[in-house]
Amino acid sequence: MITTWWGALEPSMKVLWGVTLAASLIFIIQTILTFIGADADGSGLDADFDAGGPDASAPDATDSDLGSGSNLYTFRNLINFLLGFGWTAILLREKVASTPLRLALAAVIGVGLVALVMYIFRLLGKMQQSGNINVYKTAVGCQGTVYLTIPATRTGEGKVQINISNAVREYNAQTEEDAPIPTGTPIKVTEVINGTTLLVESMENTII
Repeated sequence: MITTWWGALEPSMKVLWGVTLAASLIFIIQTILTFIGADADGSGLDADFDAGGPDASAPDATDSDLGSGSNLYTFRNLINFLLGFGWTAILLREKVASTPLRLALAAVIGVGLVALVMYIFRLLGKMQQSGNINVYKTAVGCQGTVYLTIPATRTGEGKVQINISNAVREYNAQTEEDAPIPTGTPIKVTEVINGTTLLVESMENTII
């Protein structure tokens, strides 16, 4: 039945369904990764809105450092946009005959979802400013997992989620290792580069 339904779809709808389902799957994975290792009181939410929050030891930190929730150009916001755009376009297919109008409405909903999430993260970030973790004092030695692949030999930045002060937090990360560290690899923090970026090493290499 699924193959019959899929075969009957127009090529454009197949692309739309494919993108929407992929975005939905990635959104679910992001949510699971955010909450893995979070303590019972829900502090895993910090993984988003405190990802690079202003640090007491970083005098130049501003609201723009609040993390992925307040930065427009992030993978997470792209997924949020595709989620809102895709499902809106699909649900309005039978209700709005005009394709341009339907896509325009879907784009508005997608942008609105991104704006709403960014606004919520900014509010949560401001609420947490007074209790921010001093990453310079507490991050070194902490363990976690790679969230976005880290390029080799400090040629770029990935992202990691680490358990720090009984909370799961998300930071940018670099490594000095000769090979990239892929998503899901356990890591250990060896140095704090700045208030939002850590230097890490793969624990798999350490174990070996």
